Amino acid sequence: MVATVAALAYAAALRARIVFDEEFDLFVCAGMRFGFARGGTTIGGAYLTGRNTGAATLRHEAVHAEQWARYGLGFIVRYLIEEIRHPMHRNRFEIEAGLVDGGYVRRPKRRSG
Repeated sequence: MVATVAALAYAAALRARIVFDEEFDLFVCAGMRFGFARGGTTIGGAYLTGRNTGAATLRHEAVHAEQWARYGLGFIVRYLIEEIRHPMHRNRFEIEAGLVDGGYVRRPKRRSG
């Protein structure tokens, strides 16, 4: 996919450490100091971030990679329109990816007893 290749080139230019995570079928471009939104950004099949590479986050971002595969480059427009209409935790693409895994809501506390 063109978006993945472009994202990998961009991440490499910003000196990211790029590894392929087989569990999540996702290129993880970590160690970036800037060039991504919030805790990280998925473009195509590449996730760009500083240090936000926990399993829950990668699970969330892998869903975004699937959304990119489903919609192609049109995903950019779909996501941005949705973000304008329903920001952050109300965005249907974030809901589909998992709000807890994406850090939009906290995990419920377990009751002891």
